[in-house]
Amino acid sequence: MKILALDSTAVIASVALCEDERLLGEYTIQNGNTHSETLLPMVESMLRFFELTPDDVDLFAASAGPGSFTGVRIGAATLKGLAFGTQKPCIGVSTLEALAYNLRHVNGLVAPVMNARRKQVYTALFRMRDGEAERLLPDSAIAIAELDKILSSYEEPVWLCGDGYDVTCDNLTHPICHTPERLRHQSAFSVAQTAYAAYRSGVRTTDAEMFPSYLRLSQAERERAEREKNTGIKF
Repeated sequence: MKILALDSTAVIASVALCEDERLLGEYTIQNGNTHSETLLPMVESMLRFFELTPDDVDLFAASAGPGSFTGVRIGAATLKGLAFGTQKPCIGVSTLEALAYNLRHVNGLVAPVMNARRKQVYTALFRMRDGEAERLLPDSAIAIAELDKILSSYEEPVWLCGDGYDVTCDNLTHPICHTPERLRHQSAFSVAQTAYAAYRSGVRTTDAEMFPSYLRLSQAERERAEREKNTGIKF
């Protein structure tokens, strides 16, 4: 099964092509451009290199959030477009679950953390054992102090990954294991393998059924709600 996967939920844009569990190619950039400018050209370049078209892909996958609101929307729209145009299945996976897959080789606690600003993170908690992940905490948007409190009930250090790595390390009192730089960031290969596991378990999603997961309102929505609360006027 050929799987084309992408991730645009943070500052990094990543595209990967897999044959089942085998990585054929991965294209990852962090160049400051917007994902709306880079993601589709990356997809086209990857397919062209292997002399493939979207019709040759069996499954499309993407990180469906949480993450940057704009990045999540761009990834979801690209995924939907590819799936709609080819009438092939697509699977949106948790950004946090895919990040945790980066650390599948460790045995211990893994907490993916994405910077949600104001000392808050999008996070989850997994126990990794022999390459398998047991989820201990659902995808959440919480203060780092609250994550610290949750971790305090575990008498072992935690592995962190995600773009919230530095800010979380600076504000946690719980012991932390050092994660190599390459394993901290989004990887479309991890997205592909997370989606492939879901596919093998029976998950099938069409482009119409795939929806992003934001976990909280955008800044614009929060500001509108605050104005409505203060003025009593619906905007």
